[in-house]
Amino acid sequence: MTTKEPGSRLAEVAKVFLKLGITGFGGPAVHIAMMEEEVVRKRGWLTHERFLDLVGATNLIPGPNSTEMTMHCGHERAGWKGLVVAGLCFILPAVIITAIIAAAYQRYGTLPQVRPFVYGIQPAIIAVVVSLMLSLGKKALKTVQLGVIGAVAAVLSVAGVNELYVLFGGGFAGVLLHKIGRRDARAFLPLALPAGALTNSVFNWKLFWIFLKVGAVLYGSGYVLFAFLDTELVSTGLLSKRELTDAIAVGQFTPGPVFSSATFIGWQIAGLPGAVAATIGIFLPSFLFVALLNPLVEKLRRSPGAAVFLDTVNIISVAMILAVCVDMARVSVTDWRTALIAAAGFAVSLWAKKLNSAFVVLGGAVLGWVLSLV
Repeated sequence: MTTKEPGSRLAEVAKVFLKLGITGFGGPAVHIAMMEEEVVRKRGWLTHERFLDLVGATNLIPGPNSTEMTMHCGHERAGWKGLVVAGLCFILPAVIITAIIAAAYQRYGTLPQVRPFVYGIQPAIIAVVVSLMLSLGKKALKTVQLGVIGAVAAVLSVAGVNELYVLFGGGFAGVLLHKIGRRDARAFLPLALPAGALTNSVFNWKLFWIFLKVGAVLYGSGYVLFAFLDTELVSTGLLSKRELTDAIAVGQFTPGPVFSSATFIGWQIAGLPGAVAATIGIFLPSFLFVALLNPLVEKLRRSPGAAVFLDTVNIISVAMILAVCVDMARVSVTDWRTALIAAAGFAVSLWAKKLNSAFVVLGGAVLGWVLSLV
C-alpha cells in the first residue's frame, strides 16, 4: 500500500463514502458488504480481521451499524477527520434525497411509485450480501466452536430473538467455553449506553432531543426504529401512523442509512428546521460512540478474554447479517423471476469477485424490469 498525504487520504475517504452513500441501496447488511468490498478488497485500508473486529464492536453499541462502520473505516484511513468526513459523506446523500421526497410528500400527500424499479434490485442485493458474507465468514470462522455458535446465532436471529440477547449471550458463551477449555481467559467488555430525554419549550429543540434519545439508545433495524418512533411521536399526536409508515418506507428505498427516515419525519412535523433538528439528533450519538469505541478495539484484541469475546461476536455478526438476508428473501423472492435474479446475482458475485457490486444491483434492476414484462 502506498503512503499518501493526510489531505489526499481525506479526499479518498470522501470519494469512497460519497459513492457508497449514493449507491448503497438495501439497508445495513448491504452497506457493510459493499464497504468490505471497497475498503478491504479493493483498497486494502484494513485487513479482513480488523474489519470483522470493527463490525463486531459496532454491533455492541447503539445506533445505525452501517453508518458507524463508515466512521470506523474513515478513522482507520484518515484519523478523526476521516471519521467525520466518512460519516457525513455517507449520510448526506440520503438526507438530501429524503428531504426532497419529504417536501413533495408534504405537498402532494403521496410517495412516488417505485415498485417497478425495486422489483429486481432487492433479490440482486440479497445475492450480493450472501456472497460477500460467505467470504467474510470464512475469515471469522477460526474454530469449530465459533462455527457452532454462529449457526445457533443465525437460527435464533431468524426466529426473531432480540439481537442484543444473541450478541451478548453468544459472546459470553464463547468466553465461557474458552475458559472451560483453557482456564486462562479474562473477560473485559466496556459498553457505553448514554441516554436521556431532555425537553425544551422550543419545538425544534424538542424534536432534536427526541431523536437524540432514539439515536443514543436504539439497537436494531429500521423496524425497531418504527416501534420507538410510534411511541415517541404517533402516540403523542405529533405524527400520524401513515406518515410514520411512509417515512420508514422512504428510508428503505432510498440509498444510504435507513435512519434518514428521521429527515422525512422532521419535515412533516416542522418543515426544513424540523428535518435538520431530527437528522442531527439521530446521527450525532453515532459520531460520539465511534470516536470513543475505535481506540478500544485494539485493546480488546490484545486482551486474551476480550479477544475471545470479540471473535465470537464477529462470527455472530456475520450470522445475523445472513439471517437478515433470509428475512429479506421472504419478502423479495416471491416468484420464479425474483428467484432467477437472485440466483444470477449470486453466481456473478461469486465468480466475478472484482466486479463492483453496484453493477450487479443495476443488472438486477434491468433484469427485473425486463422479466416484469413477461
